[in-house]
Amino acid sequence: MNELIIWYGELTTPRRLTRRGLKFLGVGMLWILLFLVLPGLVLVAVSFATRGSYGQLEWSFTLENYKRLTGFSVFGWTADYMIILWRSVWVAFVTCLAAVILSYPLCFFICSRPERTRYLWLMLVVIPFWTNMVIRTYAWFLILAPEFPPARIAHFFGFLPPNTPLYPNAFAVYIGMVTIFLPFVALPLYSSVERLDWSLVEAAQDLYASRTRVFLQAILPQTMPGLSVGIILTFVPAMGMFVVPDLLGGAKYMLVGNLIEQQFGASRDWPFGAAVSMALMLLTMVSLYLYRRKHKEMQIV
Repeated sequence: MNELIIWYGELTTPRRLTRRGLKFLGVGMLWILLFLVLPGLVLVAVSFATRGSYGQLEWSFTLENYKRLTGFSVFGWTADYMIILWRSVWVAFVTCLAAVILSYPLCFFICSRPERTRYLWLMLVVIPFWTNMVIRTYAWFLILAPEFPPARIAHFFGFLPPNTPLYPNAFAVYIGMVTIFLPFVALPLYSSVERLDWSLVEAAQDLYASRTRVFLQAILPQTMPGLSVGIILTFVPAMGMFVVPDLLGGAKYMLVGNLIEQQFGASRDWPFGAAVSMALMLLTMVSLYLYRRKHKEMQIV
């Protein structure tokens, strides 16, 4: 005999309550299975396939794609792909770090504005989302052109030859990446800065704490929820970004996103592209795990 329970004033049984919960979760679980789990499983299967003579898939199990990714080939060992993977992690890290450093003073500046103009400043942060990312990246071609002040200043100090743009190079890639992802850090961080308990900051100052200790022990812990969201929203897509490095870096600065795009595009080497994609997923999950572990250690301290 089923036990009767009361759920929000309704008399029901555990079995009926379970069926109702499954109905609510069913649509969401089906969505995740169809658009996340199933494509991931297909990608895993393709990564163990081989490329035919004309670019078609041949379903013969092999580890050659992963061996090639680690640098082993018929011509010996090379570190090219490992360098690309490491460079992608480094660019994502630098992008996150620069976006965080720029977001903190920006958020404090917006919070210090009168309430009637505060949302106007927030709108200026959101405006880049209204424009396509490719268009925003192309805008840097104009800003970094030889005729504009950044290139002229670099030429004046001897960093560039005359009539030379500030692209394609790593500097242009970092500039483009930071401007693309800055709002992803600033908006979540602003929500934490806005709710900051200033009495804790004043207490730290009354105890003669330095500015660094005030920030690390009174401000940073309070803003950590928004900061964590911003870092995740920035680091994950920055790892697989290929538009900005492709346009502002050219062939001189390839990241893992560009490598994947080439394999699924011009090269038509889908198995190797799937293997690189799996490596990117693994790198992202390991990085997020390490960040989460470090975040928990900071909370304990």
